[in-house]
Order: sequence, then C-alpha cells, then structure tokens
Amino acid sequence: MLQRSKSVTKAVAVDHKRVKTWGGVMMAGAAALALMVGQARADTDAMVTSHGYSFYGDLKYPADYTHFDYVNPDAPKGGEISIPFVGSLDSMNPYSGKGRAHLFSIYPYESLLGDAPTTSAPADVYGEQYCLLCESLEYPADKPWVIFHMRPEARFSDGTPVTAHDVAFSHNLFLDQGLKSYADAVRKRIPKVEVLDDLTLKFYFADGISRRSLIDQVGGVPTFSKKWFDETGQKLNETWIEGPPGSGPYVIDEIDLSRRIVLKRDPDYWGKDLAFNVGRNNFDSIRLEIFADDTASFEGFKAGEYTFRAESDSRKWATAYDFPKVRDGFVKQEALPNGSPPTPSGIVFNLASEPFKDVRVRQALALMFNFEWTNESLLNSLFARRESFTQSTPLMAMEAPTGAELEFLQGLGDLVPTEMIETAVYVPETSNAARLFDRRKARAAAKLLDEAGYGVNGEGKRLTPDGEPFKLEFLFSSASSPTTSAVMENYVANLQAIGIEVVFDAVDTAQYTKRERDRDYDLVVDSYASFLGAGTGLMQRFGSEAAEFSLFNPAGLASPLVDKIIESALAATTREEEEAILTALDRALRYEFILIPLWYNPDHWVAYYDEYEHPAEIPPYGLGYLDFWWWNADKAATLRDAGVLR
Repeated sequence: MLQRSKSVTKAVAVDHKRVKTWGGVMMAGAAALALMVGQARADTDAMVTSHGYSFYGDLKYPADYTHFDYVNPDAPKGGEISIPFVGSLDSMNPYSGKGRAHLFSIYPYESLLGDAPTTSAPADVYGEQYCLLCESLEYPADKPWVIFHMRPEARFSDGTPVTAHDVAFSHNLFLDQGLKSYADAVRKRIPKVEVLDDLTLKFYFADGISRRSLIDQVGGVPTFSKKWFDETGQKLNETWIEGPPGSGPYVIDEIDLSRRIVLKRDPDYWGKDLAFNVGRNNFDSIRLEIFADDTASFEGFKAGEYTFRAESDSRKWATAYDFPKVRDGFVKQEALPNGSPPTPSGIVFNLASEPFKDVRVRQALALMFNFEWTNESLLNSLFARRESFTQSTPLMAMEAPTGAELEFLQGLGDLVPTEMIETAVYVPETSNAARLFDRRKARAAAKLLDEAGYGVNGEGKRLTPDGEPFKLEFLFSSASSPTTSAVMENYVANLQAIGIEVVFDAVDTAQYTKRERDRDYDLVVDSYASFLGAGTGLMQRFGSEAAEFSLFNPAGLASPLVDKIIESALAATTREEEEAILTALDRALRYEFILIPLWYNPDHWVAYYDEYEHPAEIPPYGLGYLDFWWWNADKAATLRDAGVLR
C-alpha cells in the first residue's frame, strides 16, 4: 500500500521570500511543523471537512461532481473482457507474503478513500483521493488525527453491512499479520484507531512526524469482513483460495489456478450509482486465462482464447501481429499515450553479495550491457534507454545540481559525496550498436575489475581478491518472453567474455518467487516503483530500516544519504520544496548504483478483438481497460457472425 499524496488545505504560512538558502528552508519547514502542532492545541476550530483528500492544493472534483471527466458516463454495461497471465499461481491471498497470487484476488475489496486495482482513480489527476466507503472525512488543519464518516448503505457481497468495526479490524490485521516492512512503518506513524460508533472511526497520528502519507494511508487500506475472519479463524499471513467477501463491484465467480480466474459484476453492488463509479466497472465479467509461457499465451490470443493483450514484447509488436484477424480488421492494434513515469526496471544488484559491495564491480557489469545493440538487434529500435527513477518528469535529475536542489544537497553537509554535487548525474554510457561486444567498454570494465582486485588468471578467468573464481548467479523467470530471455542471455555472454563465470538460472515462476523473496541471487531482473511525490512508501522501497527484508527493495539498499533525503521530502511544506528534494532523491539513487537501467516505452501497446471501446483521450495515469473501457454489443455480434469468436 504505497500511497500518493497532495492536499486539500493550505499549511501554516511560512514567508519563503525571506529564506535565502535551502538549509534555511528546511529549518523553516521544521519550525512550521512545530508551529502547526502547537496551534492545533490552541485552535481546535481550524477544521477541514471534505469529500476527498490531497496534501497540496484544492481537489479537482467538487463535492457535487457527477463523474470523472475522462469516463463515458453513458458507457453501456455488459459483455466480457479476457486477458492473459503467464506463469503459475497457487494462492488467492496477495497479502500473506507466501505463494503467488494474481491481482484479481484484490478486486473484491474497497477502501475508505477509493482507488482502482489496476489504475488510479481518478486517473486524470495526481495525488487526489475521493470518498468511497466513506461519505466524508474531517481533520484539524495540522492533521494530528482524522475522522471518517462511512456510508450507511455500504454492503459486503454477502449482504452484511460494512462498518467502522470492519475498517478498524482490517487496519489492525495488516499490522499484526501483514508484511513486516509495512507493519513496522505504519505502526510508528499511526499508533491508534478508535471506533466512535458503527459508522464513524478515528485514526490518531504520532507526534513530531510528517503529516504526509497518513490520511491517505489509512484511507487506502482494503476493508475485510471482521465477521468472516471471526467465524473462519483464517489468518492474513496464511495462503487461502476462498477469501473473505468484499464490498466491491466484482466478486470472484470461478477459480482454477491452473487454468483461469473469472470475476463477475455483482448485480447488487451497493455503490454502482455513486459518482465515483459512473462510467466505470462496465463489463459483466472479467476473465483471466493462465498460460505456462508467453509463446503459448500469444498463440492463445491469435486463436481467440482471450480478447485483450497489453503487449510488452517489441519484437512481437513489430512483427508478430501480421496474422489474418489483424489484416481483416477483426483485431485492432493501438499505441496509446502513457503519461505515467516508466517503471524503474533493471538488472538489480543484490548489495549483500560480496562482489557488489564495491561499486567499481557494479559499474563494470553495467558497462557490459549494450543497450544500443540490444535495441536495434532484438527490440526493433522501439525503446528508449531509461536513465532516471523519475524518467521524463520534472523530478528527473539533469547534469550537475543547480538552484534549489543544489542548496538542499549542500545543506546536508558531509552526507553528500563531493562528486555527487560537482559532477553530472549518472547516465548509462552509449555502446557500439554495430556489435554486441563493445571492445572499448570491455577494456573500461576490465580496468575497473582489476582496480577492485578481480584480476584475470592465465586462462582468462576472473578471480576474486581471495583467489577464488569470480562466480555470479543470475536469477531469471522462465516464463519471461523469448525476447527478454534473448536480451539477458546476450548480456550474460558479454560478462563471460571478460572472464566472469555467470550461472543463468532460468527457473519456473514458483521457484523464482521464493528465491526472489529470499534474496537468493546475485543478479535479478526486477523493478522499483517510480515516484511523483513524497510518501512513507519511499521508506519501504529505498529506506535502510527495512532494507534486509522489504519485498519492495530487491537490491537491499541501505543508505544514510537516501534516508535523510526521504525524511526531508516528508517534511517539505510546499510542492516546490518537495520537487527539489525528490530531484535530489533521483540523483542519489542513481549515484548509489543499485541496478543497470533497462528500457522504457512512452506508449501503451494494446491489441484486442474489435468489440471494445475507450474514451477518445486516455487519462495520463491509467490505461484503464479493466476500469473504464466498455463492450460494444453490435461489434461483438459482427465478430461472432464472422466466426472470429465463439
């Protein structure tokens, strides 16, 4: 539950025109926070009551909004959309940290402040959340607590009411039985929840901490039926197939974890007429078809076993969609704009591995990844190289730091390495696109390895400083696309060519999931979450406290510098301060060198049987094909009359 944040009220004013340096800004921010805490006790009348929440500025949608701007409020209800999953599943509980569950398992559950399982809601604004299970919330301007007033009409799918007792129970359940990194972070910030009556509850927040990611955190917790857990004795930290009833628009209708999962729209869904839901949840059913590998999945799409495919394989996108159903117009291929920052994916270093404790070794391995050759030879030149954790956003660090970012970094003193301030931010080096093995980069990599004590023996094999063979284990999922496999196999060949012994462990998804959770690897293809704002979720992803066990921090990064930057971002009192500090965070993460950046696509690539429609303008923060697309009955009839689909 990593949250986004903005605000509905203006914080206590600070005269930033009189603050000359970012060191002063941070002191002023701390003073303002202390002033806010003091004023709350003196001025309890400074209350905010709202139909939604954000941390900065006003909400886009007023209390009497009728629907989100990007949806079609007249979208028809009906039909089915079906999508693929590649790999194996063995659970319907994604919260336990055990087994492998699909996203469909969270569809039945809602929260006080609504969101959507596969996209933001609303998807046209950043950092705003609106009441779903609640009808309003109230809090003092400095946010020492928040009270939620719940909708009396809210019901679970079994007909029982959703109450404040269920919300409080669910919050505490995640603290007592949820992921440790989550529970540790939340318990320190949210010490108490109190049920005031059946439809009202109050969350208390710790003193002396940032008010960020508190209201949106408690507002975003999935709400379970306390009655179900009491009656079944089920634990959140255990695997389950049949889970508790939810209150959402879909219920789980069919589960066969070797073949498919089917969601059905609940005809008695309590919230179907809410403005929050108008134009959304349009399909009668959503079906997931499970395949062992991507080749079988693509053949299944061509055969009509499922009807919608979000494509990530550039080779397939460029060459594989020339089949009769596409040529005849029965299957559409579209590239739709994607306004979200790309996922910071890469070849991640396990920083607990002895060789990777020396940054020169990590730098050497990065030099051997030839993106330019890979893009031209394997990816059909359809991608751009990702450089940043906030790629193509205003938060992306550029060149050497200047202005407010520079002053902030200078204010951190000795925590900031001189070279991070005086030199340009890390950008992956360009390699020779004409051949996979770039000799110039290989010489540079060899020099770094030699300097780090990983020299070459008489047979051309690299040895550790202790004289042992330099051997790495590269964990990889066998369910990955053939293109991705080819990319990584060629990268491994480059490492082997400079004398490093690499075991390329392509294992099934069950083994992959377990080994990844256990950090049983030296290298792994994985990702971090991008960020557009400050939030306590940054601590889960990049912070030291949970570095040894956080599932969101596959490198195990533990950096006092990164910790301090995150703390400073959480204390920012204006969006301008926050942006400068988060730009510094991007710079610091790139300096820490925790992964080899891969590539990104500025568009959504989708292919689907021509029975679906979508808004003319896709919102920036969500493609929304399971959310606000809809089914066209006439088009569907044409496909079936032509024998294209059954």
